[in-house]
Amino acid sequence: MTAASKLQAILERARGARVVVLTGAGISAESGIPTFRGPEGLWTIGSREYQPQEIATWGFFERQPDAVWSWYLYRRSICQQAQPNAGHRALVDLETLLQDRFRLVTQNVDGLHLRAGNSAERTYSIHGNLDFARCAAECVNELVPMPLHGAWARGCTLGPREREALHCRHCGSWLRPHVLWFDETYDEPRYRYESSIGAVSDAALLIVVGTSGATTLPMQMGMIAANRGVAIIDVNPETNPFSRLAQAAGVHVAGPAARVLPELVRAFRASADADRQRRRS
Repeated sequence: MTAASKLQAILERARGARVVVLTGAGISAESGIPTFRGPEGLWTIGSREYQPQEIATWGFFERQPDAVWSWYLYRRSICQQAQPNAGHRALVDLETLLQDRFRLVTQNVDGLHLRAGNSAERTYSIHGNLDFARCAAECVNELVPMPLHGAWARGCTLGPREREALHCRHCGSWLRPHVLWFDETYDEPRYRYESSIGAVSDAALLIVVGTSGATTLPMQMGMIAANRGVAIIDVNPETNPFSRLAQAAGVHVAGPAARVLPELVRAFRASADADRQRRRS
């Protein structure tokens, strides 16, 4: 069976069923957002360079909140300058087509899926969203819009105005970026852990886009789908753990999300149209 015919068979089996899409850094990289895991993620504090895995922790924030905020404001500035690409827009079209049979689970904190038009109710941002902050002391259980906007130059330090804006209006403690740090764990209230597991446990198809499976929840979702015999469509220019999981009951589509996802959504729509036509005849 060719990859095209296998893909068509997968879409036909998934017709009328629930579909989960899992996205990672690859789809946002196509909008110009770096992964921050390479050299572009290195951050100089004093005379030392730090890796993101060192900065993006609760422990580092407790010691140097100014430095952590400076790094995240720079990251957010890059994210705000980026625009959703054709891959993001295709997933909006897929949600429109599937309605409540659609769930989007994203590792990305840039907010591009929501800016493209996916609904907040059906989008699970499992690593958080840089458009929001919350009280580091947890005096209230609420997210607040990021209080600082506009461009933030690399290496720029906080001034009095920024420090004031980045403190909780209720208790005066530091705000923190609404992101899951490396020394923290997934939960349901903030990061939709149970919702994500539940979605893939009830899905007939898992579409994985632009992720290498470097974090635990995405790989857990992939393993749940594979163990259930659910088809996995892996969209990624390179082979990865998900493409290997897809060998049993799915397919690896090599290519960028901005090209592959619009084609995939057109195939979904054509399959749905053909089914409606058959039912009329």
